Amino acid sequence: MEFSSILYGVSDGIATITLNNPSKLNPLSHSIQLEMREALARIRSDASVRALLITGAGKAFCVGADLGAMGSSTAEGRSRGNLVADNMHETSNRVITDLRELPVPVISVVNGPAAGAGVGIALAADVVIAGRSAYFYLPFMAKLGIVPDLGTTWFLSRFVGRSRALGLTLLGDKLSAEQAAAWGLIWACVEDAELAEQGLIMARRLADLPAHAALETRAVYDAAQTNDLTAQLAFEAERQRELLDRDSFVEGARAFMKKRAPAFTPRGQ
Repeated sequence: MEFSSILYGVSDGIATITLNNPSKLNPLSHSIQLEMREALARIRSDASVRALLITGAGKAFCVGADLGAMGSSTAEGRSRGNLVADNMHETSNRVITDLRELPVPVISVVNGPAAGAGVGIALAADVVIAGRSAYFYLPFMAKLGIVPDLGTTWFLSRFVGRSRALGLTLLGDKLSAEQAAAWGLIWACVEDAELAEQGLIMARRLADLPAHAALETRAVYDAAQTNDLTAQLAFEAERQRELLDRDSFVEGARAFMKKRAPAFTPRGQ
């Protein structure tokens, strides 16, 4: 697949996906979704990639669904709702699961508005940083009479709690990057002029982690959402049973004792 709706590249072990329709503020068009899935598939099969950075071209990260592309029905007489829901099952939702199952850490660099489904894309990353002028906006219910999607309800309720998630959804207020950081929704809010550099610095740090860092860390924290304490303690112990016998722990412990940075074995080796 040749990319036209995103920019994709790999440099020094860091893959970058840039949503690339800046004149429309990077709506989550069907072509962008398909190309994202192709790029994510390439990352899975490319052992040289050790981290992924996602951002948007121009002044926005992603403003969500391309409402202008939604007709009232198809030529086959299917309703708008049926068409969109089927597309979500077939493509949109899989973008989120692809991101959450990616074997490398993911950082979202939110360079402007993240609205609608764009919030779900941003929050699917392991680490999210945003420029000071950026904001998160859920127009779903307040403006359109629909519920948040692409995992937004799952992420928000876990990251900021039910009351704030409900308030943001029902009131439709814009959440500034600064407030998002204060609430714990994102890792950090940085000055706009420093965002690109800080995002790359963070991506490099993530790329230096052990090859299994993303999958193991996601798994243990996801389990903590449903396990009681006893079950979670047991889950942690069983993961340590395996991880303590890996070469990455041996290297990490050796480096810690010698007060140097660890040199973990690259992915695929």
